Amino acid sequence: MNGLGTRSRPPKETIGVSHRTIALDAGNYDLKFWNGAGHPRAIRSVRFQLPQGRDPVRFSDHSPLIELPDGTRYHFGTQAYKYRRQQQTVVENKVDLSRLHLYACLEPERDEQLSQFPLHVYASTPDPNRNAAEIKAQLMGVHEFKRNGIPFKVTVEHVEVEREGIGSYRYAQQLGLIPDNGYTIVVDIGGGTWLTRLVDAEGDVIDENVMDRGGSYELATSISFDRRLIDGLGTTVDPAIVMDGFKSGHVYADTGLSWSLWLEEYLDPWFKGIFQTIKAQYTPYMPRVTRFLVTGGSSHLIAERLAGRKLFAVMPDPQFANVRGLFPIAEGWQLCMTTK
Repeated sequence: MNGLGTRSRPPKETIGVSHRTIALDAGNYDLKFWNGAGHPRAIRSVRFQLPQGRDPVRFSDHSPLIELPDGTRYHFGTQAYKYRRQQQTVVENKVDLSRLHLYACLEPERDEQLSQFPLHVYASTPDPNRNAAEIKAQLMGVHEFKRNGIPFKVTVEHVEVEREGIGSYRYAQQLGLIPDNGYTIVVDIGGGTWLTRLVDAEGDVIDENVMDRGGSYELATSISFDRRLIDGLGTTVDPAIVMDGFKSGHVYADTGLSWSLWLEEYLDPWFKGIFQTIKAQYTPYMPRVTRFLVTGGSSHLIAERLAGRKLFAVMPDPQFANVRGLFPIAEGWQLCMTTK
């Protein structure tokens, strides 16, 4: 494997006061993005393509409306639930949506009537060997579109694509959560996927595993087939709404129906399945592992189980840990991630 995780500076001639930089973690559940200031933002990774004759419902920065030059329109975020048959990124190939996801996350400066600027993008993907070239091909170059009615003309000059989870590792280093010696296993549990990276004390990724499925959507799908929830609802259960419920008291939308009393029946085998797989893959390295770093937007589901365990550290604000570490702050230039 090559060093696709290595971070390089953009060419000097592209760096100027007028360019903007965005770190983009386009997850299966949320699109997370950060410009280096304030708190990172998130947009629910669901969309609806509006027919030409359909007026959109209310749009906002949290749920933006994107219009392409050919008139095609997409409404992203939670407002997409107000249409029938919205599309969920978690059941699609999110690499194919890289361009649209960038448009959804590019907010204008305050009071701008036309947003026109050069842009540097720092993104991540579970498998850069397979997907980095396609992501760069989609993002590099000139892009024209409207976001919430505001015209954008953006020239993407530089795209850096790193391993998903490595941003969390960098951020954990900044927070002092990584020991100075031994190996760290990064466990990134997302909506559609979960993955692991084995990182040594020098910052080299020496082994890794990416599970294309098995994230919280799989857990939500299992719960969606439970008769107790189906009977209470009186119809089929949408796993995507169950995923939303994972972050709001384990309640199904506004119905008042909850699976919290029997969640453990599903959570326990899901949790054990993940960590049994990790143990099997990294058995030879276990004596030298000094930290399990647990991160990702679905890690809150197992945080209580790991509390007090000496080897484990659960990232604070884990949903945004990866995107924070992607942003090229000064210290970040020195933390290069390579694979031997």
